[in-house]
Amino acid sequence: MMMLGCECLCWDRVRNYEDGDDFSEPQPFSLPSPLPDWPQGDGFAGGRICLGEIEVLQITKFERIWRHIQLAGKAQPFTFYRPLGIPDGFFSLGHYCQSNDQPLRGYVLVARDVTCESESPALKRPLDYNLVWSSDSHDECAYFWLPNPPKGYKAMGVLVTSTPNEPEVEEVRCVREDLTEACETSNLLVTMKSKSSKNPLQIWSIQPCDRGMLCKGVSVGTFVCGAYFDSEQVVENIGCLKNLDSALHAMPNLNQIHVLIEHYGPTVYFHPDETYMPSSVQWFFKNGALLYSADGEKGSTIDYEGSNLPRGGTNDGAFWIDLPTDNDAKNYLKKGNIESSDLYVHVKPALGGSFTDIAMWVFCPFNGPATLKVALMNIEMSKIGEHVSDWEHFTLRINNFNGELWSMFFSQHSGGEWVNATDLEFIKENKPIVYSSKHGHASYPHPGTYLQGSSKLGIGVRNDAARSEFVVDSSARYQVVAAEYLGDGAVKEPCWLQYMREWGPSIVYDGRSEIEKIIDMLPMFVRFSVENLIDLFPTELYGEEGPTGPKEKDNWLGDEYC
Repeated sequence: MMMLGCECLCWDRVRNYEDGDDFSEPQPFSLPSPLPDWPQGDGFAGGRICLGEIEVLQITKFERIWRHIQLAGKAQPFTFYRPLGIPDGFFSLGHYCQSNDQPLRGYVLVARDVTCESESPALKRPLDYNLVWSSDSHDECAYFWLPNPPKGYKAMGVLVTSTPNEPEVEEVRCVREDLTEACETSNLLVTMKSKSSKNPLQIWSIQPCDRGMLCKGVSVGTFVCGAYFDSEQVVENIGCLKNLDSALHAMPNLNQIHVLIEHYGPTVYFHPDETYMPSSVQWFFKNGALLYSADGEKGSTIDYEGSNLPRGGTNDGAFWIDLPTDNDAKNYLKKGNIESSDLYVHVKPALGGSFTDIAMWVFCPFNGPATLKVALMNIEMSKIGEHVSDWEHFTLRINNFNGELWSMFFSQHSGGEWVNATDLEFIKENKPIVYSSKHGHASYPHPGTYLQGSSKLGIGVRNDAARSEFVVDSSARYQVVAAEYLGDGAVKEPCWLQYMREWGPSIVYDGRSEIEKIIDMLPMFVRFSVENLIDLFPTELYGEEGPTGPKEKDNWLGDEYC
């Protein structure tokens, strides 16, 4: 467990950055096109969200307090802000900070107590503040203060001032502990050194420890500072909010979901040299996919809707799907059918229902062989990397306060990456672009070659992404297959979604012999031992369990993890 220190550290800023460096303040970001008027209904995009005893709204307009410019002689501009325009009756919970090398794109929540409780109100003033850290330069000063909450209450963030005077207790509110959730460090924002301490001060964004469809933690948008933090480390002195509204009134209704997808649905580009295209699940079943069981020898045909697939349970190895045995039928099925392809949509709450995640699943009947990059050589594998059925996805994260696209998650094999809306490519209006990699179908925000392995040594599996004529427009080609928060019967889940076993047989590749052949081809100055080279490639290269469907993935209930 981590504690915020109360040692006051002094740091002398040296302004020796080079001429020509641009330290202008970041400008606010906006999507390419205005937001539509969302259909009416419940509390989605209503500007405010009720969390039970607390009502919150997002503040996205800020006043600069202090700008940190450099670290160890290298320009690293970073600005700290206080929220502006807080409505009457609402109170700040902490301050905001971000890098100057990107558009101003953030928020902090402000809160008001919606109860009439006098003995244990939801919000209370801090008793006073602890000075955590200070910067004392010749021209600008900054002081970092941690609110000291009353017993039974929790601070939500740190305050920054430009004078040594302790902030007024009226400036911020602490929240009753039972209305909060534990939080952890998320992204390291900036590191600042001090002459008076060997330990640098680190500034981290924070997020709820427990995240996913059923979790209640709500991010406040503030930051934490300390000297000993690591990523995903629990923060004791600061919390996140908890959403006690079990009805999740800020989530979109079914009509609003359709309008969101039609407005934001990405265009998916498959590689111009792609052999193994996506298809609909129904096309896959109709054209010869077979169901096998551990008890039987012969595969059985699968109903067009998947109604004869075993449902529920767990992936116990008792069943799997495979291609037909006839070579012509097998090769036809492998190639997919992009004309039939739909995106399968799962809509779920994120960050305690303050955001909506729209996960869009792409199905491909076959995952093609890998291309290995070793130094300057590109080596196309004949079998390694192949498997039957490939489920990939990307996720739109929507801000429930206003309906704005906030960020996107791009799934990439066993991991992925979150990308802010500021860094997305848009093809038309507010519709982003997704690039699907050749053969492996991993999702990327920009075209290029991405290496799965050691980028430093230039060794690994190539993931090539580019525009082509092979396109699926998810704003028009989609099916909503699940949105559990809407209640039973609101969305009819297809039969195949309940199939929890493997969508392809397990495969073991003779990867060692393949790599031995590669080593023999390399010039002496880039040769590695077999063992060392094997360690540089992803483990999927040497064998894979049959892939499971969307509902068996961790992110069905959980958050997207990189």
